[in-house]
Amino acid sequence: MKKIKIPIFVFLIILPLIIGMISAFLSSRGMSMYETMDKPPLSPPAWVFSAAWTILYLMMGLASYFIIISESYDKHLAFDLYILQLAMNFCWSLIFFNWKMYMLACLWLIFMWVIVFICTYKFFLIDKRSGLLMVPYILWLTFALYLNMGAYLLSIN
Repeated sequence: MKKIKIPIFVFLIILPLIIGMISAFLSSRGMSMYETMDKPPLSPPAWVFSAAWTILYLMMGLASYFIIISESYDKHLAFDLYILQLAMNFCWSLIFFNWKMYMLACLWLIFMWVIVFICTYKFFLIDKRSGLLMVPYILWLTFALYLNMGAYLLSIN
């Protein structure tokens, strides 16, 4: 078993958390409208999102750590996809909550889902633990797409 590289481990664990916190801070005004907007069935209360994203970000960070410490030649491409999806994740909140462009947010989320799926596949090929750690993220994004599309459809009625 490899020895944990503490500075890299800590950085990769907190990176998605920091990106998520900055995104949440920048979209906090828009997020307050979640309570009053028309939502599709199965929409959870607002606090669920914070809890779910915290867990997902921790899992993503751990998955990225396993990739970075691997000796795979493909780890750089996999990590680049990981960074790309983090950037896309950051932007989605702004598109949805700040700009209230629900259809664009839906399209963005579909593209992001594809990138995360490819990233997860690459992670799985390099380190099975990493791939498995990303699966809940794909499931959550699928649910988020349902919620996003529902919000869009309800907003045009």
